[in-house]
Amino acid sequence: MAKKTEATVEDKLRELYNLQLIDSRIDEIRNVRGELPLEVEDLEDEVEGLNTRIVKLNSKLEELNEQISTKKNQIEESKGLIKKYTDQQSNVRNNREFNSLSKEIEFQELEIQLAEKHIKEFKAQIEQQKIVIEESDERLKHRADHLKHKKAELAEILKETEKEEQALIKMSDDHATSIDERLIKAYKRIRGSVRNGLAVVPIERGASGGSYFTIPPQVQVEIASRKKIITDEHSGRILVDAALADEQVASMEKVFAKL
Repeated sequence: MAKKTEATVEDKLRELYNLQLIDSRIDEIRNVRGELPLEVEDLEDEVEGLNTRIVKLNSKLEELNEQISTKKNQIEESKGLIKKYTDQQSNVRNNREFNSLSKEIEFQELEIQLAEKHIKEFKAQIEQQKIVIEESDERLKHRADHLKHKKAELAEILKETEKEEQALIKMSDDHATSIDERLIKAYKRIRGSVRNGLAVVPIERGASGGSYFTIPPQVQVEIASRKKIITDEHSGRILVDAALADEQVASMEKVFAKL
């Protein structure tokens, strides 16, 4: 069996730059979506919170109405007792019994006054609750409409880009498996720490793409020779020469066009 030929540094640089082009394309698609998925998620949470609040407000409203009903029943009971004690006063045998019944009547009248006071307070609370519920319903309607619009917007973007994104993700994974593990780890580390996720950049007008620090002429010659992996001392990015970058961009654009 023929021995597998080890990839040259130039091969590795091309694969790395191809991977960067693929991942940058994925980044562009996700940038189109921007903060929209998070915005939709926040709106969903807000709508759910408003629904929960309205349920609690309505529950409180029912509770207040039940308390009013209870107080009204207490008033009717007190009125019944007052009538009973008043009738009994007609048949008392002495002043002590009459005074005792008078005190019971007075107590029940106070109970009625207290119950009526509570009913008045409960009714005021109900009016306030109704205002809060109306405001919450209005806000819920507004936020639900906004959520519907944002979901439709996100769905449209996903419809346009999801297929391409999934194909690019698979392509990225496939490219990553074909690159030396040590280089992939370095690539991912750099990509995660630099602006715009650019881990592999070309030399542009004598400077490092992405950071724009000037590269010494001798180093530029070394980069163009494609004999070793060279990084930008300022940003840590892996550097490739402009010619290699142009070739890979042209090659990958044809691949992207088929997606």
